[in-house]
Amino acid sequence: MMLDATPRDTVAERRALVANPCKTCQPVGAIYAALGVHGAMPHSHGSQGCVSFHRMFLTRHFKEPAMASTSAFTEGASVFGGGANLKTAVRNIFDLYDPAVIAIHTTCLSETIGDDLHAFTSDIEIPPGKRVVYCSTPSYQGSHITGFSAMTAGFIEHLAEKSGEPTGRLLVIPGFVNPADMRQVKRYLDDFGIDYTMLPDTSGVFDAPMTGKFELYPAGGARVAEIARLGDAAYSLALGYWASEPAGNVLKRSCDVDYQALGLPIGVSATDEFILALTRYSKIPVPPSIEEERGQLIDCMLDTHQYLDKQRVAIAGDPDHVLGLTEFCLECGMVPAFIGTGTPGGHFEERVRAILTKHGRKPDSCWVKAETDYFEIHQRIIQEPVDMLLGPSLFKQIARAEDIPLVRVGFPILDRYLHSYFPLVGYQGALHLLKAMCDALMDRLDRDSADADLEFVM
Repeated sequence: MMLDATPRDTVAERRALVANPCKTCQPVGAIYAALGVHGAMPHSHGSQGCVSFHRMFLTRHFKEPAMASTSAFTEGASVFGGGANLKTAVRNIFDLYDPAVIAIHTTCLSETIGDDLHAFTSDIEIPPGKRVVYCSTPSYQGSHITGFSAMTAGFIEHLAEKSGEPTGRLLVIPGFVNPADMRQVKRYLDDFGIDYTMLPDTSGVFDAPMTGKFELYPAGGARVAEIARLGDAAYSLALGYWASEPAGNVLKRSCDVDYQALGLPIGVSATDEFILALTRYSKIPVPPSIEEERGQLIDCMLDTHQYLDKQRVAIAGDPDHVLGLTEFCLECGMVPAFIGTGTPGGHFEERVRAILTKHGRKPDSCWVKAETDYFEIHQRIIQEPVDMLLGPSLFKQIARAEDIPLVRVGFPILDRYLHSYFPLVGYQGALHLLKAMCDALMDRLDRDSADADLEFVM
């Protein structure tokens, strides 16, 4: 087994080496954000191999094609700069693929040689009615989450304008979530009768139906015209402190549109906070259909409490997801033992400890770390075993090595299908998660029980 050699004890703090990272690189998130804008063509300013990997990563998670173009650096561009490549690429992309907007992001190579996207794009002749936006996303910094955040902020920075004629619309930045999550958030907004723009919006893009005809630009996605009017929006809701809040901050600074940052609405408390924010904004009471959903979730949590209570869990993945998952586990009576993310910044450890304190746990009652990797998490699990793993497919090898049930959640999920069609956010999303966690633990009970103890009713 490939992880049999993982040592039990941590010898020293590792700073110059990451083993099995708990993240992927910024351009992956930048492409995902760009594909949430209708008619956008993501463009990778770097080598052809870079964009091939980034597209592959998204395609394997969603089981749908992720389209993107590249500046296709050669040795010459690597030495003398990629300006000529970018100018030629932009002209060819508009001629061949006719996008509404080209969304350019950098890579390690273009950042290392010092390419100036502002100077390059200022010197490009852009066809009438077309737009070009850009952002900086070197892979040696941040993660796919910060790349998503940078591209979302890039669309706002380069497209949003303030005309002085208020639209009364609400901007909702959904975070790095699946299309099903975005659909769930939009359903809540519709239930409150709120006029909104969601940026980005990959529903109808990465979950588009099979029609027998290939669509380069599927029907979904935020419209460029709507993004341009965001400067006149009434308010912004940023769901996720890492993936979404920076974009809300950009719109606040550039167009003076106030915003509120919330955690991803995963579980009871976080969804309550989101629903109350919609109530305050819309000035109407919570619709009965939403109250019914919440009541169903609470009932199911009570029904399953005997199987989840006191179960130790290790949680890893994207920071916004991990915060929500940690709180929901605590709401279910579980014991978070190890909590980690590969994404830097954002006061991750302080936010986790605040959640622990809120639920009556000591702030130091579990191991919490940002910028960690699965190698280190595995070492901790060897030292103090847990009952369940909660996180992406990258947990799979640890689950096998230590014989621990794994509930796949977050990004990426590469070895299972259909997950992106079921929400994680909202009360319905919590029900899906609750079922998955109970199934995993009860399957383990069945597997380990003696014949005399194997029951049909548990």
